Amino acid sequence: MDKFELQRLRDLPIEGVAERLGLQVKKHKALCPFHDDHHASLSFKVSRNTFRCFVCGASGGTIDLTMKVLGKDFREACRWLADEHNVILTEHQPPASNLQPQIQFDASRYERFFERPWLNNEARRFLFDERRLDGRVVRWCRLTSWRDRQGVNWLQIPYYNKEGRLVGIQNRNLGSEKGKVKSEELTPRFKFPRGSQCGIYNLPVLNLLHEGDDLYITEGCSDCWAMLSAGHKAIAIPSATLLKPKDVELLSALASSPQREVGRGLTFHMFPDRDEPGERLFLQLQQVLPNLTHHQLPLGCKDFGEYYLRTRQTEMPP
Repeated sequence: MDKFELQRLRDLPIEGVAERLGLQVKKHKALCPFHDDHHASLSFKVSRNTFRCFVCGASGGTIDLTMKVLGKDFREACRWLADEHNVILTEHQPPASNLQPQIQFDASRYERFFERPWLNNEARRFLFDERRLDGRVVRWCRLTSWRDRQGVNWLQIPYYNKEGRLVGIQNRNLGSEKGKVKSEELTPRFKFPRGSQCGIYNLPVLNLLHEGDDLYITEGCSDCWAMLSAGHKAIAIPSATLLKPKDVELLSALASSPQREVGRGLTFHMFPDRDEPGERLFLQLQQVLPNLTHHQLPLGCKDFGEYYLRTRQTEMPP
């Protein structure tokens, strides 16, 4: 983990991190979790991206808040922030000098894994038993799996650009067989090969759009798989707190450029996660996509994936 990756974690919106940690932030304040607080004494300074409790004295930034709330050490807190906000951390040591050229993603090393995707038992359990996804969606997304030397099972998720070129990979930890690994906490939830560009997910679906179609926008790959399994065309934003400028540019062009083969007459839809970051992401996207339609998830459903599971045997909403 290099200094640039650490800075990305420190630059995550402090209030968004607090909400992901379970704090309810209102008017830049929240109940302090570090003492018996009844008057919202934990204050957030957005301009400095910091927090401070004026009663117990707790203070710091995003990493400090995560360490204190979750009781993790520095490295574990950084890993949790990266996993939760889809920040790509390098798997290996960074280059010794900043003068060395930036490492590019070598797609040729990985393309063969997705030519004939293979799912082990743990991956099939996760995708079909736990998530109850349509097999056609799993094949369309070219999901495959592998197991590392420590016995940890990984789901391998390819990211393609609109032209179908592999630009990045996200490896999702599916856990290990009993007795294979002493501590699951030693293994991160996500891994990314160096140079991976994991921006908007499922961009090849844009080639299937026609004038007047509905396009659904989800948060994260899992909700995108659920939306596709429900019969809708969908793309995914990696994280509610990390809407990248290049992603905004792509969406803006998709919605507004009359010269594009897709985008004209499209209607955009979203089921925001039932939390503040999810609603904030919707408002951000609405500025780019004025005709973005808000769909409210029912009580008890945190995200569309849970809604999909609840309504698996019934007709999905339009």
